[in-house]
Amino acid sequence: MALMHIVADWSHGRRVMVATVDHNLRAESAEEARQVGRAARTLDLPHTTLNWHRDTGSGNLMAAAREARFRLLSEWAQANRLPAIALGHTADDQAETLMMRLARGSGIDGLAAMAECRDAFGVRWLRPMLGARREDLRDWLRGRDIAWIDDPGNENVDFDRIRIRKAIAAMGLETAALARSARHIGEARRALSHYAADTAERAVIRHGTITLPRRDFRDAPAEIRRRLLVASCRWITGADYPPRRATVLHALEAIGAGSRVTLDGALIEPIGDRLHIGREPAAAMRAQISDGPEWDNRWRVDGLRPGQQVSALGMQALAQVNWRGAGLSRDDAAASPAIRESGRLIAAPLLRGGSGHRVEPLRDAADFRKLVMAH
Repeated sequence: MALMHIVADWSHGRRVMVATVDHNLRAESAEEARQVGRAARTLDLPHTTLNWHRDTGSGNLMAAAREARFRLLSEWAQANRLPAIALGHTADDQAETLMMRLARGSGIDGLAAMAECRDAFGVRWLRPMLGARREDLRDWLRGRDIAWIDDPGNENVDFDRIRIRKAIAAMGLETAALARSARHIGEARRALSHYAADTAERAVIRHGTITLPRRDFRDAPAEIRRRLLVASCRWITGADYPPRRATVLHALEAIGAGSRVTLDGALIEPIGDRLHIGREPAAAMRAQISDGPEWDNRWRVDGLRPGQQVSALGMQALAQVNWRGAGLSRDDAAASPAIRESGRLIAAPLLRGGSGHRVEPLRDAADFRKLVMAH
């Protein structure tokens, strides 16, 4: 509520819209969303309620709700051509996140402060309230006679965050000091990212694959190797989130032993003095068949005619094309886009030109560097 009023004061003709995510976990939530809508209308701001209905499967409720919020909000913003979304996270949220991740044994990325600005899910996310305490915002609202809604879930000790929140209060820990520590860790993370980005400058990017000098990778500290591997996998697959830390560490051990390994849909293989990272063919085969222009969250394919679709070439179809002449490995060729019509192979434009189809990777070297820095 404080964020909405502050942004409304700031907007000065800028286009501002408001969205509330109703997780449908409490009977009162629909009315609460309507209250936000009424408050938005008093500020002449259009308001939308985005509804989430949880899957019946088990799992971490708060994590699932958080994922749903990001997805629903990003889809809403893109549909309304809004380039950025402002969130109301405070210094208290910063401190609680640090303590939760300490309890889980997180690495430096998990312990670092939430970013004031971050690009993800096709949208820029802004957190302009990180320097303010929750009580500061309540005082600000009280001073302007603005009502707000307290979520009763904030007292439910079934959730990790609420238990941490109460523990911070019980121990008399200073939220501002914890948030300051998270910012210091964030500064250390940025330094590591610059180190990794310097090593990444020597990467060779070609036909949607990444090749790193093996010696540079081997000689780098373990944390830098981890960052390069995670950024490479995300660049290959387009994933919004990094692979799990345990699986990354297992992959690094295998690479150190000279073995090839798969990681979240990427295939990593030491070859001579190089470390080659490409798309895992089996993962490409599982990618949804596309009518274009984008496929596998990796390629843009132009020149498709009605009835033509894009899917992975696959190992069985390699015999129909001269994949060796394209300078790709067998795995890279099998994972490359193929054009089919009524199930019949029409073209493999990355391997053989002349079909009138054009393919371009969705990400380039600049995107790889951004991922190294953002990680």
